[in-house]
This record gives sequence, structure tokens and C-alpha cells, in this order.
Amino acid sequence: MIKPHGAETLKPLYVSDDAQRAELTKEAEQLPSVLLSSGAAASAVMLASGYFTPLTGYMNIAEATSVAADMKLPNGLFWPVPIMNIVPSEQLTDAVKNADRIALRDPNVEGNPPIAVMKVSAIETLSADQKQLLIEKTFGTTDPEHPGVPAFADVGDNVLSGPIEVLNYSYFPEDFPDTFRTAVEIREDIAARGWNTVVAFQTRNPMHRAHEELCKIAQREVNADGILIHMLLGKLKPGDIPAAVRDASIRAMVQHYFPENTVSITGYGFDMLYAGPREALLHAVFRQNSGASHFIVGRDHAGAGDYYGPFEAQEIFDGIPEGALEIGIFRGDFTVWCKQCNEIVMMRDCPHGGDDYFNVSGTRQREILAAGEPLPPEIARPEVAEILMEYYQAEANA
Repeated sequence: MIKPHGAETLKPLYVSDDAQRAELTKEAEQLPSVLLSSGAAASAVMLASGYFTPLTGYMNIAEATSVAADMKLPNGLFWPVPIMNIVPSEQLTDAVKNADRIALRDPNVEGNPPIAVMKVSAIETLSADQKQLLIEKTFGTTDPEHPGVPAFADVGDNVLSGPIEVLNYSYFPEDFPDTFRTAVEIREDIAARGWNTVVAFQTRNPMHRAHEELCKIAQREVNADGILIHMLLGKLKPGDIPAAVRDASIRAMVQHYFPENTVSITGYGFDMLYAGPREALLHAVFRQNSGASHFIVGRDHAGAGDYYGPFEAQEIFDGIPEGALEIGIFRGDFTVWCKQCNEIVMMRDCPHGGDDYFNVSGTRQREILAAGEPLPPEIARPEVAEILMEYYQAEANA
């Protein structure tokens, strides 16, 4: 199986020993604490799960700036997106400022229980120029209308960095018991299935016909034993379809339209960044850590609005240093229903064009559903369309 990124073995930061975790949880209740942003809490879950191997915690300003500017840590490790714990000034109590260790509390669970304990390496203040650099390099824009920019810009200016020990996986195991899996668990499942070559597919949306066919095309072309459908389970922008609905629709599609033991349906606990090309690189990093040998990067991967070109998320892989990632990248083209071929095709593989094509996209799917109209079979399988229509009708009647 493919090696993890920057390490021989995964380095999950979850404290798996029950006695040690109980002792650390007791200690956390007595420590000075800060309330994490949703994004920082999600990063703690990713660190706990081994997805962010080989990181040991949150980055300081020098590390984050190096990642933003050059896509590498000062030690030379390739990393595409800053992983930071930024808090507002009111959280910097004297107790926190003077502590060697602090508790990190979860904003997404009732009562805000500790999710991790951090050894405080540094407490620093971001300058306006530093914050602008981090935002511009990560998102390619500082436009506050971009859905990812405010989530970074508005959390504060105080950077708390250092290694962490994680106590739990937040709300993800309880809310998604059949889907949330750590990188450790996914690697174990791949080994148990006897798969050697695995192609991973990222999704924050229900899978329409083009997604389905893209997975099948990628599996054929790389001769993969299996497909890892790996859905984001964290926070999304308004208007995106909730994870539970996505999960149900994807399971219906796989059950009816993929051969048995060719697909693993899983999810990970992270908030969507909508960072386009940079996020595509991060997605590749943690799919390599999950044991996938190949990763599908499609049109407008991890994008939002018109902030990125349709294939920028593929082109960015051409500019990273050779050997920075071991995972192979499968590049998806525009995927459409061809009336002449009577099937979903990638345009680069089809001799037809123009009026022969019916556009199949998540945006079009949402527009049709929002209008209360039935999804045509060229866009969605009937079993999937039924689940999505029920959700949209319930929303309209709420």
C-alpha cells in the first residue's frame, strides 16, 4: 500500500489508550482553555484521524507563512494549506497566556467539552499584512464574498501553536456512525478487502450521473481494484445539501449501480474551505494518507462561484516539486450526456459535440430541484432523484 505523506507510518494524534485518555480528559477540565473556531476543531479531528500525517499540531506564523507562500514547511515538507488555531483577543486570558498546556474546547458540541490538549509552543499576533498573505495565497483572493475568506479572516488575530493530543472525534462518530472513518480505519479496510490500487473520489455534493461515470472511467483507466468515495461531513456554505442527505443518495447509487466490493463509502470530519487549487492539493495529501493510490481531480474541484478556472485545480499539480506527493492524479474533463453515444462521456473522449451534449452538473441538479421539477434520468439515477426530491420538498414546506 502507498506510504503516508512524509512518514513511514500514519501518525494519528488521537489518544487511543483508554486509561491515558481518561487521565488527559480529567486534566483538561482543570486547564485554562480556549474555544476553537469550527475550522480549527475540524483540523483537530483530521489530526486525530491521521489524515494530516505527519503534522503534530497547529502551525506557528512562520510555518503557516512558509506554507502559504511556498507550499512547504520550513523543514522542507510539502504542505499546501496552513493548519492554524487562531482565536480572538478576549480568549487570551492571563491564565492562557501563562500556561504551558491548555485545553481546546469544541464549538460544535453542546457544552463545549475539551476536544484536545495543546502544549503551548507560542502565542503570536498576526499582522494585517501577514493575514492578507495567508488569505490571498490560500484562497487566491481576499474577496469577503468568497465563502472561505470570512471563515479565516473573522476568527481573530492571535495564533496559538504547538503539538496536540486529541480526546475525541467531535460530533462525527455520533452523527455519522456508518460513514465517518479515520485514515487508520480506511487503510485497514483497504487491506481487508485485498485492494492494491485504489482511486479516491472527493465529494461535498450528492453524486449525479457524471460523478458516477467519472469514478467508473477512472477505475478502468488506472485498473483500480476499488473506489474510495470519501465525502466531506463538516460545515458547508448555505445552499449546499446536508451530509445526511448526500450520504443516503450516494449509498442508493452504489447499491444499485456498482458491482459488489468495488466501492468503499466513507466520510471525513473537516469543514469545506472552498479553496480550489490549494484545497485540491490538500485533498490529495490526505487521500494518500488514507491509502489511496490515485485521486480524481475533476472540473472546478473544491471551487466556489467564478473564483477559479475550471481546470486550475488540476494545473496546480504541474507546479509542485517532483516527488512532493506519491499519489497519482486522475484528471477529469467536462462530463456530459451525449445523445449520440446515449451515455455519460468525458468530452475529450467523445467525437460528437454541440447540440449532442446535455450538461450534467451539480449546479444544474440543484437548480432543477430548487424549482421543484423532477430530475431527468440524464442527470440522476431514479433512486437518487427520489431521495433528493424528498429533501427539497421538505425544505420547501418547512
